[in-house]
Amino acid sequence: MTSTTLAFDLLPESMLRGTVDVMVRLVEACGAIVIVTGALVAIVRFVMVLARRDVVGFSSVRLTLGRFLALGLEFQLAADVLRTAISPSFDEIGKLAAIAAIRTALNYFLAKEIAQEQSAIDREKAAPPPVDTASP
Repeated sequence: MTSTTLAFDLLPESMLRGTVDVMVRLVEACGAIVIVTGALVAIVRFVMVLARRDVVGFSSVRLTLGRFLALGLEFQLAADVLRTAISPSFDEIGKLAAIAAIRTALNYFLAKEIAQEQSAIDREKAAPPPVDTASP
């Protein structure tokens, strides 16, 4: 096999790797944009809730931020999977497994907390207003 043949055989894989690398960076950037957007939205909502001194509103702010974080984590995990899509080594597969496990665990507990926050908000909305027994 000549060096010309070897270079020709590697060309398509190198082009594919380059294309996938660009896609990985785009998906990672999307995940980062989602997380930053969520943080900015949460900051604005937090300031509004703080100005109104609305204690119940803090749960809503946490819920909003949690949803953005969960979506951002999904994008980051997608980028990690895409990164190892082309002829991965055992080392890359091991790293992906560790990253996927960590991000999946984070996402699971985040989703669980979001569900708890949402049910608490729903209960507060459904509860009748307190009756003031001190007034005549």
